[in-house]
Amino acid sequence: MSKSFLTLIALFVFSFSISAQLKIAYVDSDTILKEYPDAQDAQKKIDGFVAEWQEQLTKLDREFKAKYDDYEKRKLIMSEQKRVETEKELVRLEDNIAKFRQEKFGANGELFKKQEEIMKPIQNKIFNIIKEYSQKEGLDFVFDRSGDILFLFAKEEYDITSKIIEKIKANQ
Repeated sequence: MSKSFLTLIALFVFSFSISAQLKIAYVDSDTILKEYPDAQDAQKKIDGFVAEWQEQLTKLDREFKAKYDDYEKRKLIMSEQKRVETEKELVRLEDNIAKFRQEKFGANGELFKKQEEIMKPIQNKIFNIIKEYSQKEGLDFVFDRSGDILFLFAKEEYDITSKIIEKIKANQ
């Protein structure tokens, strides 16, 4: 997060606190996700997909390596035509591996989509609980210290992470 944005937030909070008493709290969303059973189940599903895709990728890598090693052993005795065909096949296999890796683990790959699909409802539920709790308690701001905003100092009394976890468990 840019320093100018953080400075702007600090100035806003400071100027606002002069005219009114602010109630500020923070949560640690990483801790909430680790403690929330639905998030743990979702992460297991995602890990299952990753393990399956990793296994497929390992199989493709082994196949490529076996064909490459065979090619290296025999390339000197191969005809020109056979060598060119084998090299094209190796390039095709290498391209397939790169394509598979991109389709599954790339920026807009299946892993990203699965995380979005599986985690979004859980994140929305947590956000709604935080919003409900914050409104009930009259909080002005709640920051997530797991993300880009870093606290150099924060009193523990403002950490509502455990209260959010209790509320999540109570809503199950």
